[in-house]
Amino acid sequence: MPNTITSANAEFTLSVPDVFAVPVPIEGFSTDDAFDTENVAPNEAIMGVDGVLSGGYTPYPVKLKFVLQADSPSNLAMDEWRQAMDAARETFPANATIIAPSIGKVFTFTTGFLTGDMPTPQGKKVLQSQTYEITFQSVTAAPV
Repeated sequence: MPNTITSANAEFTLSVPDVFAVPVPIEGFSTDDAFDTENVAPNEAIMGVDGVLSGGYTPYPVKLKFVLQADSPSNLAMDEWRQAMDAARETFPANATIIAPSIGKVFTFTTGFLTGDMPTPQGKKVLQSQTYEITFQSVTAAPV
């Protein structure tokens, strides 16, 4: 395994079977923001008035955010996904895979819904990046 933590060689693919015949590569990431997830809460802890702490596992969603340059070809795929849902007035779930060779891991995201979509870039001196968010049912990490 290389001794690096670069994200420059990561591969991100998105699969939306109801919209795309084959998985779509996501590319053309923003300068400083490619992709990230929020912290998750796999347990809930509560403390009784007597000071005894109890906890229990609770299922949790995983929010994946990614940011694409205004000229990324992947913006067209995101437009197509959103417009297909708008036309059908239905949701089309997705799966995603991110392969991170630098750390030797593959992240597999399952059953995701588009919960954040910036349909146009901000028009400033140059067009700005577009941000997307998909909320997934689960994510697993495994060695590549």
